[in-house]
Amino acid sequence: MNTLLEVKNLNVDLHLPAGTLHAVRNVSFSVEQGETLSLVGESGCGKSMIAMAIMDLLPRSATYTADRIAFEGRDIIGMGAKKMATLRGGKMAMIFQEPMTSLDPCYTIGNQLTEALTAHQKVTSKQARDRAVFLLEKVGITGASSRLNQYPHQLSGGLRQRIMIAMGLMCAPSLIIADEPTTALDVTIQAQIMGLLASIQKEFNMGMILITHDLGVVARVADDVVIIYCGQVVETGSIKEIFTQPIHPYTRGLMACIPVPGKTRPGDNLGSIPGIVPTPIGDLWGCAFRNRCENAINDCAQKELASTFLSDTRSFTCVNPGVDPKRFTLSREAG
Repeated sequence: MNTLLEVKNLNVDLHLPAGTLHAVRNVSFSVEQGETLSLVGESGCGKSMIAMAIMDLLPRSATYTADRIAFEGRDIIGMGAKKMATLRGGKMAMIFQEPMTSLDPCYTIGNQLTEALTAHQKVTSKQARDRAVFLLEKVGITGASSRLNQYPHQLSGGLRQRIMIAMGLMCAPSLIIADEPTTALDVTIQAQIMGLLASIQKEFNMGMILITHDLGVVARVADDVVIIYCGQVVETGSIKEIFTQPIHPYTRGLMACIPVPGKTRPGDNLGSIPGIVPTPIGDLWGCAFRNRCENAINDCAQKELASTFLSDTRSFTCVNPGVDPKRFTLSREAG
């Protein structure tokens, strides 16, 4: 497979009155063409900031640095606004988390759906509207033609979320970033929408970054997983490796919170991770998870921790994971 997106040592800082908030720290990953990579972590861990940095949509109070952010082999760091606009929406698209604020209340659904297509491709207004109707029907919206003349306030939250998904697919992008794409939908519709995204991704051979904290969704659609805690990558691996052989104590804690069909009985207590996430404001050192970790030792507080790589896609960042390292074959180490 071809590497569609490569991110190396991405850092995002927010400059606030209370100090510098280190939202993302030394995050690296890659997305292959046709692959689904899932960024998993608790709310506030920096997942959306990573997506915003890739799309060059960070707020004004934020700055970012990276050794490399390359899309289809082309470095996009420092790319001018006009050149970035040709990629954003056309070759790279994003399904935003909150449709209530992402849709413009002053324009009809049809205007907002067709705008990206007419801006990036040479199509007629009729062709753009036909494409919009097709995608609205694909995401399960009935009476798609009539919906084009409606405004966002006339639709429910679930319908607005579906429209955001259709909007992201209008130009059949090479890469789609889905930031909690099923937030406003009930459980049964979530499965339908994720199945839809998976089928469209396969049809067009797109790469997808799925941002979520729902491990059930991850298990159904992801190929590879990046576990993030307090702005840092703590573990990476294939979906099978993460779910069957979690290494980092934080990953194992997340897995313990999931009810297991056939094993977890009604009324049983689910696992939990004690403590709270530390503030990412100010000077940071060592492992951010150490104050919540039962395996923490003195070395966890050292200035820099090394990531141990078991393969090109399998790694963890922990000095005392609490699992037998002899089960794994180490290929290399990186700081």
